[in-house]
Amino acid sequence: MFKKFTNGCVRVVNRWLPDAFLFAIILTIVTFVGSMIGTKQSPIELVNAWGNDKGMWGLLSFSMQMALVLVLGSAMASAKVCKKALGSIASLAKDKKSAIVVTTFVSTICCWLNWGFGLIAGALLAKEVARRVRDVDYALLIASAYSGFVIWHAGISGSIPLQISTGSEILGIVYQVPTSQTIFHPMNLLMVGVILVLMPFVNYAMHPDVQHTVTVDPARLVDEEERTYTISSPAEKLEHSKVLWIITLVLGFAYIIYYFLTSGFNLGLNIVNMIFMFLGILLHGDLRKYVDAIGDAASGAAGILLQFPFYAGIMGLMVAPNADGVSLASIIADFFVSVSNEVTFPMLTFLSAGLINFFVPSGGGQWAVQAPIVMPASTTMGIEAGRAAMAIAWGDQWTNMIQPFWALPALGIAGLSARNIMGYLVIVTIFTGIVACLGFLGWAIFF
Repeated sequence: MFKKFTNGCVRVVNRWLPDAFLFAIILTIVTFVGSMIGTKQSPIELVNAWGNDKGMWGLLSFSMQMALVLVLGSAMASAKVCKKALGSIASLAKDKKSAIVVTTFVSTICCWLNWGFGLIAGALLAKEVARRVRDVDYALLIASAYSGFVIWHAGISGSIPLQISTGSEILGIVYQVPTSQTIFHPMNLLMVGVILVLMPFVNYAMHPDVQHTVTVDPARLVDEEERTYTISSPAEKLEHSKVLWIITLVLGFAYIIYYFLTSGFNLGLNIVNMIFMFLGILLHGDLRKYVDAIGDAASGAAGILLQFPFYAGIMGLMVAPNADGVSLASIIADFFVSVSNEVTFPMLTFLSAGLINFFVPSGGGQWAVQAPIVMPASTTMGIEAGRAAMAIAWGDQWTNMIQPFWALPALGIAGLSARNIMGYLVIVTIFTGIVACLGFLGWAIFF
């Protein structure tokens, strides 16, 4: 019965899911119409909200931070040391079951550490595993690698808990919550642990039977030849200089150590990016090699760079207020708040965040949309700010499984399209949704 349901999801997605960019265009149209109906604004008013500096161009600073998380994490994962480590881990996969379990488990841990690194490391690991286990279903293997992304916002690169850890001003009030009450709260760690342990086996339970298994084309598993460098001119000697490499590392790690000594364990987005930048430089062992790794990694962000302004525009439509200050996002969020109490509020916030994430698949965008409604309401209900913030964060990461935006880099590495993996990820969405709902109810009851 379970496999029949999974196969049905796969067939429906393969038939109906459009290209990721077209998906963004469709969401734009849906949001435009929904905003016009819900807020009674004119088409001209909404066109302005979509295309102005607070719409399509309203998240440029945050977009740069997110692009760097992806590019720096990708460059680090491409270092020879990391690839060897991935090959050693892939050797643990001896059959179809261990292939899916190992890939899911490792990618989940990597995404919890850093979402950009986890996305790429998971896809690279899946390709290494596919080389060793040729009878595994390749689409499910890549879906398993991407499924680890479902806990990224509960991890140490989560933008909402990191943003609120350094102070976030909302409607004139500054909310500041240490990571001990968000990322490292016992209930958040418990929910992550449950997903980490159980999701690998949920993924394996979806594996098709032999006649429906689609194995990998061997041509997709051929790596590009490693670059060779000639060091003859003075410029080339400078590019490969160990002295400059060491000085760069000393400067970078000196600041990182200074930061933690003076600021405590508050992992803002900038310090996370800095850590992965200098770890990448260290592991590549050469400044020229690292420059080339960044160039290769940047190409994986092409789809994101194209789509992010459209999603920023969608966000502009979602938050565009009418004369009474009512926006489509506030209508959705207010509805969930209105049917909540102090126990159900975080769970219903999680569900509303999952819905809004379809239209605003960005942690920063999600925070901008929901925080002005959720945080004051949580204060009124006597709910701690950390729990309310994590409800938004979990909702943001949850429906990424069936929103192809962030899967683009992994799909590029795998040589697949979104429709190849999204059917399997419907099941992951259902499973993680159950875990999160029960988790937030438990958080309300036991803490």
